[in-house]
Amino acid sequence: MNKLAGLVRTFAATAVLLSASIPAVQAQDVSEEQIKAARATIAALGVTNSFDNILPNLAERLKNTLIQASPNFQELITATVDEKALTLAARRADLENEAATIYAKTFTLEELNAISEFYNSTAGKKLLNDGPIASRELLKAADIWAAGVSRDLNTEATKSLDAKVGTSAPALVEGTPAAPAQ
Repeated sequence: MNKLAGLVRTFAATAVLLSASIPAVQAQDVSEEQIKAARATIAALGVTNSFDNILPNLAERLKNTLIQASPNFQELITATVDEKALTLAARRADLENEAATIYAKTFTLEELNAISEFYNSTAGKKLLNDGPIASRELLKAADIWAAGVSRDLNTEATKSLDAKVGTSAPALVEGTPAAPAQ
C-alpha cells in the first residue's frame, strides 16, 4: 500500500502545481452586470462544455495508474477515487467563474448582450451547429481550388517561358516553383 500512497501524493502534488501555474483573472474591474451577461454569453456559446470531461478523465487516469500499481485494491481504489472526484465536482463552478470574468474583461456589456442574443437566435444556434461542417467543406474546396490554380499556374508559366526562351527552360514539376535560370 506504500506504493499506492506514494502515487496518490504524486498525483496530488501534480494537481496542485498545475492549478498554481494557471493564472487566475481577478474580477476587480468588472461589474456584476457584466459577469451576468458574460455567463449568458458563455452558456449561449457553450464555450466551457468541452471542459466537462476534465475531472472524469483525471479520475479515470488516476484509477488506472493506482490499480496498475496495486491491482489487489482495485475495488477500494475505484470507490475512493470516485468518492473524492465527486467531492471535487463542485469546483467546476470555479472554472465557470473564471470564464465569466475573462469574457467580462474581454467584451463590453453591450457586446456580451449582442453576442448572447445572436447565439440564442435560430441563426446563431444553426451557426454553432453547422458552422464546423461548413468550415470543413470550405477547407476541402480551398484545397481543390489551390490544386487547380497550382496546375494552371505551372502550365501557363511553363508555356510562357518556353515561348520566351525556347526549350532551354528547365522543366517545371507540378506543384513546385521553377528554379531560377543561370
